[in-house]
Amino acid sequence: MNAEIIAVGSELLLGQIVNTNARFLSENLAGLGINVFYHTVVGDNPDRLKTAIEIAENRSKIIIFTGGLGPTKDDLTKETIARHLGKKLVFDDTALASIEQYFNRVNRVMTENNRKQALVLEDSDVLPNDFGMAPGMVLEQGGHIYMLLPGPPKEMEPMFLHYGSQALALKTGVKEKIVSRVLRFFGIGEAALETEIMDLIDAQSNPTIAPLAGDGEVTLRLTAKHTDEKMALSMLDEIENKINHRVGEFLYGYDHDSLPEVLMKLLKKRNLTITAAESLTGGLFQQEVTAIPGASSIFNGGVVCYSNEVKHQVVKVKHETLDTYGAVSEQCAIELAENISNIFGTDIGISFTGVAGPDELEGKPAGTVYIGIAIAGRPTMAEKLSINGSREAIRTRAVKYGCYYLMKHLKESQD
Repeated sequence: MNAEIIAVGSELLLGQIVNTNARFLSENLAGLGINVFYHTVVGDNPDRLKTAIEIAENRSKIIIFTGGLGPTKDDLTKETIARHLGKKLVFDDTALASIEQYFNRVNRVMTENNRKQALVLEDSDVLPNDFGMAPGMVLEQGGHIYMLLPGPPKEMEPMFLHYGSQALALKTGVKEKIVSRVLRFFGIGEAALETEIMDLIDAQSNPTIAPLAGDGEVTLRLTAKHTDEKMALSMLDEIENKINHRVGEFLYGYDHDSLPEVLMKLLKKRNLTITAAESLTGGLFQQEVTAIPGASSIFNGGVVCYSNEVKHQVVKVKHETLDTYGAVSEQCAIELAENISNIFGTDIGISFTGVAGPDELEGKPAGTVYIGIAIAGRPTMAEKLSINGSREAIRTRAVKYGCYYLMKHLKESQD
């Protein structure tokens, strides 16, 4: 059972907004056992939309549209589909009453174009919009299933989860479940990881293994199909065990995990507190940490020490260290980590110093990074890195490496 997603809206083609709807729908359709083989984006033009529909009908059983259901002239999705299928547009009384109630509630006059949002394809199953005005709809005709959903994610996502997915399940009768699991790796490149498991990738059929690299990380999406969901999960467990046997030391999380989130969970589990002294990263590590709910239980503050004066006056790095070795050095990173931990009275201190670029600093090239890690009861250490990329990429990856190395050292200390 194959599906295609057609996103309607010139703002998508202009890059004014990102098409997150396609990712959301693909992920949730997979859980229904429906394959998505094509994503299409088309502007607010009836002729081009009609062409996109005709192409989709030649290759997909299910066609899902997002966007173009609003009250303005450029909202033309259902009008174009109605003409293409030879269907009338009729008012849905429930949707119209809901729109009228909204305007009465906010004490505003409802214009005629707002009534347009209550129009639906005749003979379609209407999908209520609990967070907006325009309802969605599902229509089966000519061997195809057409689903129309609103464009705003805050309307589209709950509509699909609460109503659309159930409608598709009933109309398709698909029994095979597709279960996916994402393995997240750090500290190993995509090529190196792929080399380690190449025989598993070559032999894949069910489950499948799909590598993906991005922003210094590598992920593997494992996908299994089976009529029994427990059997599909068991198949995923089996292939994951084989992968872990090869590259498990680099596995840090699953699905939507991030390195800061996994680090915070580890610190909470061990009842450890942490602080940070940041030069290179300018507070980025602290921003990532405090964005996580419950961070106050393990993090109560840190310092951005961008200048040498602040490194010395606030974090107490010795003048001799800065004069002899420089701010971009192992010695400075170690003092920053130790001193910030002592100042804040935490179990762990972490520091970031280096050259974000684009110019050299202290005779060291852009991308030179030192990460200091001070853990109570253990010798303080500094990790040296050479990171390629833009100024932003160097800073972002430095924070990820800080989380990764700290987790690695904590796990080693437990072992």
